[in-house]
Amino acid sequence: MSNMTTHAERELDIIGMKDDGDMNGMMRKHILHMIDEFALEGHSGFSAGYAIQCLEKLLRFEPLSPLMGTDDEWTNVAEQNGFPMWQNNRCSRIFKDESGAYDSNGKVFWDWYTGEDGEKYKSHFTSRDSRVYITFPYVPTTVYEQRVE
Repeated sequence: MSNMTTHAERELDIIGMKDDGDMNGMMRKHILHMIDEFALEGHSGFSAGYAIQCLEKLLRFEPLSPLMGTDDEWTNVAEQNGFPMWQNNRCSRIFKDESGAYDSNGKVFWDWYTGEDGEKYKSHFTSRDSRVYITFPYVPTTVYEQRVE
């Protein structure tokens, strides 16, 4: 067992993700499988960091290089929307319509709310106001902004 697997098992135990046959157990099995595969590659500190950075972006369906806005990056989604619209096939949060190209998650708003337990919690959300019009080349960026009413 690798040090990475030992570390992962300990951390998963701490958060209560036990191997008990429920959803947490299945997720634990999958996570440990991916860690074992990663450990088999024998990365050094540098190559591990590089691989992790690439993997994280790919697993989140994010592009590894700037979007260029070229014709081959767009999928026509007008039929689903009922009006002319295209979605970027390298980054699904990027759209284009007659008004231009925009990042639908360019702004994420946050605010505090009080839970049933009386504690304050931070809530994140998007809305039509989250759109940020963009120019290419573009690296998807999100700005977090407190909601002011």
